[in-house]
Amino acid sequence: MVSTLSLSIRRIDCARDDAREAIASLRRELSPKGNVVSPEGRARTVAVFGEPLSPPRVVERICEHVATRGLDAVLDYTRKLDKVDLKPEDVRVSRAELDEAHRNADPEYLATIARIRENVLAYQRAILTKDVHVEPRPGVKLGLRYTPLRRVGVCIPGGAAAYPSTLLMTVVPAQAAGVEEIAVVVPPTKFGGYNPELLAACRELGATEVYRIGGAQAVAALAYGVEGIPAVDKIVGPGNLFVALAKKHVYGEVDIDSIAGPSEVVLIADASADPDYIAADLLSQAEHSPGAGILLTWTPGMVGRVAEALERQLAELSRGDLARDSLEKFGALIECVDEDQAVALSNLFAPEHLHVSTADPERLLPKLTVAGAVFLGHLTPVALGDYAAGPSHVLPTSGTARWASGLSANDFLRRSSLIGVDARGLSALAPDVRRLADVEGLTAHRSSVDVRTAKIERP
Repeated sequence: MVSTLSLSIRRIDCARDDAREAIASLRRELSPKGNVVSPEGRARTVAVFGEPLSPPRVVERICEHVATRGLDAVLDYTRKLDKVDLKPEDVRVSRAELDEAHRNADPEYLATIARIRENVLAYQRAILTKDVHVEPRPGVKLGLRYTPLRRVGVCIPGGAAAYPSTLLMTVVPAQAAGVEEIAVVVPPTKFGGYNPELLAACRELGATEVYRIGGAQAVAALAYGVEGIPAVDKIVGPGNLFVALAKKHVYGEVDIDSIAGPSEVVLIADASADPDYIAADLLSQAEHSPGAGILLTWTPGMVGRVAEALERQLAELSRGDLARDSLEKFGALIECVDEDQAVALSNLFAPEHLHVSTADPERLLPKLTVAGAVFLGHLTPVALGDYAAGPSHVLPTSGTARWASGLSANDFLRRSSLIGVDARGLSALAPDVRRLADVEGLTAHRSSVDVRTAKIERP
């Protein structure tokens, strides 16, 4: 039963003296955290480890055990944390299981997966970085070559819902880049490794290396390699706090895409925006639970109209209680002094999703410099990017869009510099090499040039 209680979402009037502190408090709520744990989580930690460890320490302990004990540790933590008793032969989803799920799937569902795959492939291939070759002077040839990573691991959530969309938004960009080996890990739950729709999507995409493991132990297995699961070069994909912290822990052993937090949207609206549209977009991210939704508007009365629309729509949502809780904890309706202040606050929040719901969104775009993904216009809900448009929905959260970018096919490429010179090029560059080598006292560096120039300059 959906709650009918009045929504207690914070409202901030930027004309008031206390607005600065209210916005600062909101930013603190949305910043990355790594030490907050619920009473239930604390109780489970004590049951498993015998002491109330912080989440980072829990992850450190799990990763250490997987690194030293291999698959036995993965299965042990799967029993203790996921309450699933897996046998070694049950960890990998068999080809027969994938084929059966695909055979029994709704044809229209498979057609949807196929269409979205083509959308994602078309976009990701179009943005794929190309090799560069230049000849800045006679005898000197330089270049930059891009080659795909050999093997990557993909984390797909599966605790509260099934996410074939995340499968599409991680596996397909890797395929567009030319990655040959893609290992998918998904929790051993009815929404994960035992979900027929998800397994059917894996088969439709050609992702046939699928493992029923989740959490920090899955990240560690991918990073270090365990019996039956070779180590990968990079780990991508979202997850809960423990998955995020595990990715942070193994970074350096492997590459990672980001340390993702709860989903979030900032919505900039002028007088032309429809309050019902705005409310729907705020709720679409809040229903992730946790999920943050922030409205920035300078239109008088818009905050009140959006609040009324939120109340109406919350009463109709199956996950209304979860969305309400998220908005009350991490949401805000902010009335700005003017358009410039709304733009400045958006850049300050550095949101994962930025929806510009104005009469002329293209006009504001040059000033909106910090966001994971930007959605332009009243008819472009964030859900289009989440599910079907083409860019990946794996995006920087918690303000990390200040320096991080969303996942793309280019993240599955490695760069190699190419340098080649002939006698003319060596002779031209040699004097500068000698001079810097002398300054740094690296005589062998100078000698490696001198031994060559002496021979090519000899009559």
